[in-house]
Formats: sequence, structure tokens, C-alpha cells
Amino acid sequence: MNYGDYIDFKDVKKILVIKLRHLGDVLLSTPVFYNLKNQIKDSKVDAFIYEDAKEILQNNPYINEVISYSRDIKKLSFLKRIKKEIEILKTVRKKKYDLIINLTEGDRGAIICLFSKAKYRVGIKEDKKGLFKKQKIYTHIAKLTKTKRHTVEKNLDVLRRIGIFPNKDSKKLHFEISNNAKEKTSKILNENNIKINDYILIHPTTRWRFKCFDKFDQLAKYFHQNNQKMIIVSGKQDYEMEMANQITQNLPILNLAGKVNIDELAALILFSKRFYCLDSLSFHLANSIKANVTAFFGPTCEKTWGPWQNENAKIITYDISCRPCSMDGCGSSKVSECLKSIELEDVIKKI
Repeated sequence: MNYGDYIDFKDVKKILVIKLRHLGDVLLSTPVFYNLKNQIKDSKVDAFIYEDAKEILQNNPYINEVISYSRDIKKLSFLKRIKKEIEILKTVRKKKYDLIINLTEGDRGAIICLFSKAKYRVGIKEDKKGLFKKQKIYTHIAKLTKTKRHTVEKNLDVLRRIGIFPNKDSKKLHFEISNNAKEKTSKILNENNIKINDYILIHPTTRWRFKCFDKFDQLAKYFHQNNQKMIIVSGKQDYEMEMANQITQNLPILNLAGKVNIDELAALILFSKRFYCLDSLSFHLANSIKANVTAFFGPTCEKTWGPWQNENAKIITYDISCRPCSMDGCGSSKVSECLKSIELEDVIKKI
């Protein structure tokens, strides 16, 4: 007996999941693909994501095809952009999906659902009004709790709305590190006389500067004084590599800032004995492979973005009444006092 208006999955063979968000958000959505693939037998499950997030899903065994959306489309002239947008809608429509699940707030995913002609269209109830009345687009709308809850559970609520109830073992994050990345990383370690599980990995940057901890240089000096081998990594933006260069000044640290892709970063995390980072994609990667990781959290909420099914993960925060505020720095200043207030002595006590 069904208590709710759940979907009859007998006629569901082709599914599209939309997650138009940043890299870490896409990784945190991977339990959705796993549960769909395992609950709806013989189904074809595709993903619709931003192009720069393709690396997150490229080796995922629970996804058949990835359709990507380039952010560069927004830079085109009005007519060219409209043309590209229509081409994408036609691509989705030709796939003839039976079920489309939109995990993203906003209008783009809703428009895709509207033009797809899918029998079942599932979305999230939004507080803000968009261009369209979502109630007329979606056949099922998931209401998300106002209380603090991990992002993984919020994603899975959309499945619960249609009658799929994941158990603990089916909520794992999925990221497959390729053998090529492992082999390349092992070669780099050997060339630099560094053994697997005998180095500390540091990722001190993120695209959101208000999430940055400003004492990684002091932490690196502390590790050096305690005879620890270190590797530092970062993204490819100039300010990230500059920050890594400042930390490694006059210290024997292998600097791989801007030189590794996501797959290779995951391999470096896997082979490290301890990984230090921020609330970023690399932290979620560490949780997906259950690595020994310590992350510094400031304005963002660890209940929403913190460790997930990883007993080896630790969070370091500063006890201040206003955190987590989820703002881009104090007063939207891009500088977060809750991170600047963490002292090296506090970190040493916890590690």
C-alpha cells in the first residue's frame, strides 16, 4: 500500500538528473544516481551538469551519459545564446526521458523539465519566485526542511518524495579514481623520494576567498620543524598559486599548485597520511574515499557541508556566536573573522 502519490516505476526506463551547481555540489549528489540505478532496474540514468563539473562524474559507474552546459554560453550575444539554449532543449527532448529530477533551484532546470515532455518531472519547492509557476511544471515537488541538514540528505529528499527511501549503505559518495591518475601520482612521489602514506597534503585555497584560513604558512612551518614531508596543491587561478608559493617559501615542500587535475588530486589525497584543506571540493573528495582529513570551517555550516560517512574527518572552527552565518565574510566584506581568529596553537591542540 502506498501512503503518498509515489511514482509507478514500471514505465520508467530513461532518467535525467539535473544538478547545475559547483563541483562539490555535484559530488554530493552522487548518492542520487546510485539509488536510481539500483532501485529502478535496467534503467538508463543520465546527468545534466555544468561542463566544468564533468570530471566529477566521468568515471561514475552509475551514470550512462553526461550532458553538459557551458557557462560560456552566457557570454554570447542574445541571439546566439538563444540559439544555443534551444539546441540544448532539443537535445534533451530527443532523449525521450520518462523521469527528470531537478536538484537545482532556479529557472533553467525547470525550463528543461517543461520542454522535455517527460511523464514525471520532479523539482524542489522554492522560497523565491522565478519566471515560471513551478507547480504547473513539476508533477512532484519536494519540500526541504528549514532546519540544518546535510546536503546529501537534502538531495535524497527528492527521491523520497517519489517513493525511493535510501538506507545508510546507499548514501555513500561516489568518486572513482582512475588507474592512470594513481600511476601518475605514484610516479611523481617516486621522483621526489616521497613514500605513499608518508606525507602531509595541504590544499590552502578555494575559489571563495572568504572561506580561506590565513595561517597555513605557520602550520607548514610547524610540520617542517617536526620533520614532516609535505605536498601543496591548489587550483589554477593566479591568486591560488601565489598563495601556495608564499606558503612554500624557504620550505622543502613539493609544490604541485595548479599542476594536477581533480582525478590526480583525489589520488594525492588517497596516498597522503593526513590532508588539510578548507570547505571545498577537495574536502568532499576526501570524504568520498574516507581519507584522513582536517578541514577549516568558517561562515559555512558543518551540519550542511561537513563530513559525510567518514570517521577519519575532523573539523576545526572558532567558537564565536555568529557562526555559521553563511555570508561571504563579515558584513559581506570577503574576510571572515571566525577563520582569522583560529590560532596555530588551537590547531596544534586538535591535531
